[in-house]
Order: sequence, then structure tokens, then C-alpha cells
Amino acid sequence: MMASIAAAVLLATGLVLWVPVVVFFAQVLAAGRRPSPTVGEAASDGQRPSVAVLMPAHNEASGIAAAIDTVLPQFRQGDRLLVVADNCTDDTAAIAAARGAEVIERRDLDRRGKGYALDHGVRHLAARPPEIVIVVDADCAVARGSIDRLAFECGQRQRPVQALYLMRAPPDGGLGARMAEFAWAVRNEVRPLGWQRLGGPCQLMGTGMAFPWPLISSASLSSGSLVEDMQLGLELAAAGSPPCFSVSALVTSTFPTTREGSLEQRTRWEHGHFEMIATQGLPLLWKGLRRRKFALVGMALDLCVPPLAALVLALLALGTCSAVVAMASGRLLPLGLALLELVLVAAAVGAAWIQVGRRSVTLGELLSAPGYMLAKIPIYVRLFTARQMQWIRTRRDGGES
Repeated sequence: MMASIAAAVLLATGLVLWVPVVVFFAQVLAAGRRPSPTVGEAASDGQRPSVAVLMPAHNEASGIAAAIDTVLPQFRQGDRLLVVADNCTDDTAAIAAARGAEVIERRDLDRRGKGYALDHGVRHLAARPPEIVIVVDADCAVARGSIDRLAFECGQRQRPVQALYLMRAPPDGGLGARMAEFAWAVRNEVRPLGWQRLGGPCQLMGTGMAFPWPLISSASLSSGSLVEDMQLGLELAAAGSPPCFSVSALVTSTFPTTREGSLEQRTRWEHGHFEMIATQGLPLLWKGLRRRKFALVGMALDLCVPPLAALVLALLALGTCSAVVAMASGRLLPLGLALLELVLVAAAVGAAWIQVGRRSVTLGELLSAPGYMLAKIPIYVRLFTARQMQWIRTRRDGGES
């Protein structure tokens, strides 16, 4: 009797995991092998919509000058760069102003988070609104031509447009950082491209996001959410404006150099993602099916694919438990399903490595991925023991958060 109940529970778990496995496999397969994106391939001649780049910044004195220097050379007459120095205790505002940015300061220790800074900036822009608002984080570099590309696409589509956003491993980051770089490319490059080719929308990624003014000015931005970008994308999709992906506009950043900063960053991202799956995934899927809106269904299915390491660990645990039940009772269906799912994920990871992973890790290093995944178990344990609830700025260089 107990074996039958265990087999049924394992089979049900495998069927639940079947959805993210198939979505992940389909996205990677649809992305296919392709050359590196050509950035700024939109025509640079002629008129494009006016742009305001909105740059929220909290204690970014060490890197904001470099970020500004990648933005301003791409401007045309009438464009603006607005830096929101949010609850800063360093020289962020002074450095940004000296570099040529328009700067406003915000101080509200009770309402901390990027969403509040964005809302403050948008309300400031309302006095002289641009046609397009592009959000760029203060620790990012915007590739040449990307401002034009985002402005053209956003103006033509009148929908949010998400640039390709890649994170690089620091020069001395070691294998763990390079594995994270590969996993990031799978999440932010391969999967959105594949979903786009299948006709699906794109999640917002926090930086390199372009919005028509009517959309961003009426959006609900005041939030301390760990993943305010993802939340905003879902809300816009539900309102009829799902984001789309521009693989030829590129924004890059670098993972923190400290172990503590890297752990904080990954914890915030992954805990926020799991929170969104739990609170938004199924309701959004039901809403999309009920309204017969493929964009909502697509957003929900994409959202429900957990971080890759978490998905693989869950499948390994499922396979192990299913093997024990199979040996005890002879019930093979849960084990067969778990093995099939592991094969599909392994095949997708291999295909993604061929597409984008070779620039980060060798094949031999890829085979050491189980160690990278095991190292993330404490992050997932803290989901149940000490889940991160508040937004905390990532410490990139051992400095103040």
C-alpha cells in the first residue's frame, strides 16, 4: 500500500516537472545554432523616437562613470540620461553629474528597492516626457548601436522590448563564475530567442528594457519586489502588451568579484523567481487559457521553468526516489519518466553549450557541472529556512551594500 502511494506521488511529481522540462527543451531546440548577434543592425539614418535612459543607482560610485560613458555617445539631439541616486551614501550623484547625466536624488529608507527608484524617475520625466524610456542599470555597459535598436523596435511595435542582457565572469572568477556565465546565457539568450521563434513573448530582465512612454508612465512601478522586472513584464502582458526580445541590442555586466556578493545576487534572483512561480505561474496560465491569449500562456510557461540547477537537482532527487520505489515494488513508470526528463534536459544543456557555452566553459569543464549545482543547494534550503524577502543591493567589491 505504501509503495503504491509513493509511486503515485512520484508519478504526479514527474508529470508536474514534465511541463518545465518540455518548455526548456523546446526553447533550446528552437533557438538552434546561430552566429553571434549583430548589435545595432537597425538603420542609423533617419528619425527615431526620442529617448530618455533611466538609470537607477544605489551606491554605484565605483562603476557608474563607465556605464554613463557607454550611453551618452549613442545619443541624438533631444535624448536624456536621468540618473536616480537612490538612498546613496557615497558619491554616486556627484560622479554622474560630472559625467554629463541629469541627476535627481531620492531618500526614503522605508521604501527601498529598484522599483521605487524607477517610479521616482518616471514621475520626474513626466514634466517633459520622451517617446521611449530605456532602463539601464548603473553597473552595465550598453553596446554600440543598442540605444538606436531598442528605440526603433520599441517605437515600431509600441510594446516593451528587452535587449539581450549577458553577465560576464570576472577575469579571476574561476570555474564557478564561468559556469554561472554559461547558465546566464542559457536563461537570457538561448531561451528567449527560442521562445521568440516559437511565437512567445519575453520576460523582462531588469536592464536594457525599452518602453513606449504611455506604457511606462501608467505602469505600477513602486515595489520592493526581489524581481520587480519580472513582475512588471507579467503585468504588462496581462494588460495586452507582452514584452518582445531584441537579440541585436546588447547590455552586459559582470558578476560580483566577492563570494559574498555573488551569493547575495544569486539568492535574490533565485528566491524571487521561485516566489513568482508560486504566486503568479498557475494563475497566469489559467488566465491565459481562459481568455485564449497565447501571450499570457507563453509568459506563464516560460516563468514556470525554474533555474537550471534547481531543475536538474529536482530531477535527480525524483530519479533517486523512483529507483528506490522501483526496486521495492517493481513500479517502473515513475522511474522511466524521471529518466526521460533527465535525458531531455541533458540533451538541451548539450545543445545550449554548442550554441553559446563554448565561449565560457570547455566540454570537460561542463562535465563538472554537478559540483556547481550541488554548491547551490544552500540557496534552495534557505527558501524554506531563511527566504530572502527584501531587496538588497549586491556587494560587488566587498564594499557597502
